[in-house]
Amino acid sequence: MDRIPKHIAIVMDGNGRWAKRQNRPRFWGHKRGVERVRSTVEGCIDLGVEALTLFAFSTENWKRPEEEVSYLMGLFISSLKREVKRLHRNGIRLKIIGEVSRFPEQLQEAIVEAEVLTQNNSKLLLNVAANYGGRWDIAVATKQLCQDVADGKLRPDEVTPEKLQQKISLNDCPEPDLFIRTGGEQRISNFLLWQMAYCELYFTDLYWPEFDRAALDMAVQSFGDRQRRFGRTGDQLTKEGNEGA
Repeated sequence: MDRIPKHIAIVMDGNGRWAKRQNRPRFWGHKRGVERVRSTVEGCIDLGVEALTLFAFSTENWKRPEEEVSYLMGLFISSLKREVKRLHRNGIRLKIIGEVSRFPEQLQEAIVEAEVLTQNNSKLLLNVAANYGGRWDIAVATKQLCQDVADGKLRPDEVTPEKLQQKISLNDCPEPDLFIRTGGEQRISNFLLWQMAYCELYFTDLYWPEFDRAALDMAVQSFGDRQRRFGRTGDQLTKEGNEGA
């Protein structure tokens, strides 16, 4: 079980390009991408993963054509309403991270309802990053620390990485062990910058709608084959392993 990541973070890239390759509109790719989310959630539960974080909509995605952004908002709302009861039945807790105040009121209400309904579930924590950016996340946490200092709750010399960690998104779950990006690009794209300090990175040329259970297993296998040293040497880890045997 120590070779199974506790927390997987995924950039679900390539929906539009996959659709174009199928001679379909980009909207078709986004719709198929939502279907792939369901199978990925099921795969993570089967593997024993504790948390899954999906990058659904970044702060930079507002730059896309207005028609596509509008479609994505509608797809988000319909998917939430359609899937939340299924998530609840399967013991999955849903959490949305990001600046949701910019979303349409109907979507904000759907987010609150879904989070309240699933808040006591524990089989899997499903985080969906929507209107999220890693730099935004760190900036918000920093502002909160600055406010604590201004209010006299904290001295400047007490500001530490640990204090910032308490303010950052996802502070209530393990940091990501494995980062997966589909679509052939090899970059993080402003996703969980603070949380992925020691995350293992895995890139695949598969577009997100193609990322099936076999592809997920391959990514997890790659994670299991790596030695995570966290600043120590390989000899130190080997010695610790022998002593614990």
